[in-house]
Amino acid sequence: MRFIPENFYHIYNEGNNKQLLFFDDKNYHSFIDLYNAYVVPHCETICWCLMPNHFHFMVYTDERCEKFEKQGGLLLDPITNGFRKLLSGYAHNFNKSNNRTGSLFRPKTKSKCLSSEDYKSLSFLYLQNYLLSCFEYIHQNPVRAGLVDKAENWAWSSFCFYKGVHKVSFCNKELAEKYLGITF
Repeated sequence: MRFIPENFYHIYNEGNNKQLLFFDDKNYHSFIDLYNAYVVPHCETICWCLMPNHFHFMVYTDERCEKFEKQGGLLLDPITNGFRKLLSGYAHNFNKSNNRTGSLFRPKTKSKCLSSEDYKSLSFLYLQNYLLSCFEYIHQNPVRAGLVDKAENWAWSSFCFYKGVHKVSFCNKELAEKYLGITF
């Protein structure tokens, strides 16, 4: 992954061979705690959703993503390094508590730039619609998967924060309102 300031990204990964990543609330909480520790300090989170065998995040980057960190022989931007630490830390804890070994996640975490130069050359309205579509796609994952009948019934996404049910979140509501064109 390579992140450039002032862009929106959809970041996602899944369990290796589509295996379950989260068995219970403790697993979900652990993943979110690690996300808070390793990724939140380096970008703005717009929305997120954890599913039993995969996850989605939409983030906005700023100048913080330009502060490269040396990891072994590599120079990594802090968001990439944050996701590396998140996934390896979670896998280590998960493997230990489930008496297993081996990789938990697919080898490559995917990131799609939602606001690249291709989109910026188009109208702001187009960008806004594209971002809103991704925002809705992320939040509707549990409904499409048949896990709940309404997005607000899924505890492991930012949807309840945006609906006002949860008052505290690491999501940046002001950025979401500004770029998605909706008021929460």
